[in-house]
Amino acid sequence: MKLDPATIERLKEKIAVYREFLKNWLEPSNLAQLRPKLEFQTGVLAGFALIASVLLGVTNCSTEGTIQRRLDEDLKKSLEEVVPVALYDNDMLQDTLTIPSAEYNIGTNETTVYIAKKSGQVSAVCFKFTAPDGYSGAINMIMGIDRGGNILGVRVLSHKETPGLGDKIEVAKSDWILKFVGRSLDNLVPAKWAVKKDGGEFDQFAGATITPRKSVQAIYRGLQLFKAHQAQLINP
Repeated sequence: MKLDPATIERLKEKIAVYREFLKNWLEPSNLAQLRPKLEFQTGVLAGFALIASVLLGVTNCSTEGTIQRRLDEDLKKSLEEVVPVALYDNDMLQDTLTIPSAEYNIGTNETTVYIAKKSGQVSAVCFKFTAPDGYSGAINMIMGIDRGGNILGVRVLSHKETPGLGDKIEVAKSDWILKFVGRSLDNLVPAKWAVKKDGGEFDQFAGATITPRKSVQAIYRGLQLFKAHQAQLINP
């Protein structure tokens, strides 16, 4: 949140009022009268609580904007990894649609879809989703899909899988996640959306089958979500 000049002035006025109040309250003559009373101890605690709340409020206002900018920068970088920049000339962070997704078991009841447009026409979409049942917990991912339903890219945003085993889902650890590029519901039958151990198309990891299995299943469900809303998404 960016503070406008008027808001900053109001904060300064409030701080000045609190400062004057504390100055008068802490005058030796005033303290001498208050000290024997029970209200004095209560007042001291209230005074410190007031100071703390004001400081926390000012700190929150000053850092909230910075935090949001960093989150937006991280998200923009993730979008660029799964949707080639040549495919769009709009600001995907500002061009979104929200679709229901509860029935697809991808971690949320509603999904925000980021729309990529080139010369005003939708060229691709991108959204975050989750495999909720990884070996060590949720696996959070992001996927880009072109208007025809083909995967442009998938990346893992965060996970708690076993280092050296399940973490091969990260692009920095192996090229496994890159094998999904070009795949779609049209060029791979449902039975093949699985790891090879289960009769599917995709490799499992030595000593870590659950992680890739659940990742493949979640990516498949993400494609199903896109398919169900394809007409709405490519013609918003």
